[in-house]
Amino acid sequence: MKIVKKLLDFYINSSIHVALAVYALSWITLTKFGLNYDENVLYFNFYATITGYNFVKYFGVAKWHHRSLTKALKIIQVFSLICFAFLFYYAFQLQTKLLLLITVLGVITFFYAIPFLPNHLYLDKQQNLRDISGVKVYVIALVWSGVTVLIPLLNNDYVINTNVIITLFQNFVFVMVLMLPFEIRDLGYDSLKLATIPQKIGVKWTKIIGLVLLVIFCLSGFFIDKTMSYYFSSQILISLILGLLLVFAHKKRSPYYASFFVESVPVIWVLLMLL
Repeated sequence: MKIVKKLLDFYINSSIHVALAVYALSWITLTKFGLNYDENVLYFNFYATITGYNFVKYFGVAKWHHRSLTKALKIIQVFSLICFAFLFYYAFQLQTKLLLLITVLGVITFFYAIPFLPNHLYLDKQQNLRDISGVKVYVIALVWSGVTVLIPLLNNDYVINTNVIITLFQNFVFVMVLMLPFEIRDLGYDSLKLATIPQKIGVKWTKIIGLVLLVIFCLSGFFIDKTMSYYFSSQILISLILGLLLVFAHKKRSPYYASFFVESVPVIWVLLMLL
């Protein structure tokens, strides 16, 4: 049982699970717009997510405590380097026109972890985008929507139209709601200066706003082209699943509640679409 737990912890802590969620949302975009399975895009997004998330999560620890890193963290470092190599390989398989978009998203991720702004702009000591009051969830939603919608479509020469704009909006809203159980979970750990949504308005109103956002997420489907109507039914069902997970979220839940079960929602969604 201990071995299973260690493997599960590595699976989650090394960001494989969150990368699978990004992979799933990217595949959903391809399926929704009638495009073929694009191995280069999906694998690029998968390895880029592992590299980016591990950089954000462990940069500070690795920088200041590199001599006293735990064995598990050292393994994650090596694993991240391997994923970084795959990231580079698949990046060169993508169309050249995507380099600017990838660079912009990469820079946002970089500054999400690295201190770069003057002290007076901060309420906390970290001086990175991650710790600017109230912006964490919006930065993550912005990057995820760009990665899971624009990269798959642009690499397949899909013309940006109303359906694409609506899908960008939908993914942004969806990821915001997906983040709320994490913010509720972290209430006991986050500095009050971060001004997360539950810190600002409380858990009850966070859940209410999350449910309202899910309604908006579903209603926006009415503006999508009718040829994509099959996508709408899975969207309704996945909203119900995510809504239930949000309703039952609280700060004393098991760490796996958000990190595994909530993060599994995009994977469940892509399976629903494929079925």
